[in-house]
Amino acid sequence: MGNPSFQQAHRRGAPMNHMAQTFHHLPVLYHEVMAWMRPCEGGVYLDGTLGGGGHSEGILRAAGGKATLFGIDRDREAIHAASERLQNYAGFMPLHGNFHDAKALLMGVNAPPLDGALLDLGVSSYQLDNADRGFSYHEDAPLDMRMDATQGQTAAEYLAGITVSEFRRILTAFGEEKWAARIAQVFDEKRREQPILTTQALVRVVDAAIPKAVRRKDDGHPARRTFQAVRIALNDELAPLEAALADIASLLAPNGRLLVITFHSLEDRIVKNTFRRFQNPCTCPPKAPICTCGKVSTGKVLGGGAIAATAAEIAENPRARSAKLRVFERR
Repeated sequence: MGNPSFQQAHRRGAPMNHMAQTFHHLPVLYHEVMAWMRPCEGGVYLDGTLGGGGHSEGILRAAGGKATLFGIDRDREAIHAASERLQNYAGFMPLHGNFHDAKALLMGVNAPPLDGALLDLGVSSYQLDNADRGFSYHEDAPLDMRMDATQGQTAAEYLAGITVSEFRRILTAFGEEKWAARIAQVFDEKRREQPILTTQALVRVVDAAIPKAVRRKDDGHPARRTFQAVRIALNDELAPLEAALADIASLLAPNGRLLVITFHSLEDRIVKNTFRRFQNPCTCPPKAPICTCGKVSTGKVLGGGAIAATAAEIAENPRARSAKLRVFERR
């Protein structure tokens, strides 16, 4: 712990009390994560999507407070709040950045091999609960949606310059929205009248595009797929995911585990297929008598596939309804 790079990382994540007081985090699949992560004294762990620090606190507590945990988040408010929450754990080291860059971030602080790593994909509870961040379709707020609110275009700026065909494409590709064409068309009509600058303005576009009878039969909020699509496109969440999983898996110690929580089919499909390739990377024809491609398995998938939340957890935390946990263990 005397490594100066560790200390510098900790100073960069100095806590800010006023932010921590407003940060509410409900760790999804908490007990399942603890069971599969198997935190132990002296272990080294990564929480690549730190959020409010709920999972991180559980890992550190389960390890008796005697573990090293690197927490990465692209949201500076999350870094500050989690640093306040975890300030009594000497082994907690916050790093501001994207888990897509976890390998470079951890190499930059000379991190040892990881006994476990966790990614809780999607939007954190804090970002959803803080209406000003523009992720929620339940509250009226500026249409922001940036994971890192300090840089890049807001969702309003991004959508102002998007073409109708491109908007239709992202609604279909990232939201799996059946009404993509109609929503894109109505969006273009509405923005010609006045800019779409708030979350509720975007919700009204969806309401105007999807017939009331269809909206009434929807299991969830009709705008959820549109918001998901815009958020994924704005923050480039899917394209780098497979490479990020490979990078983090390469940082695992022998028998180290990578746990990933997903919330929609697009990211879950990437995680599932990537873990399968880690387990069986062979590209030889199925009927080939021997393997000639030379690709060797780096580990195995655990848990028999996707692990879902219990009915009790879903009742307590509705966000857990769509959550799936997948686990990979390195050889």
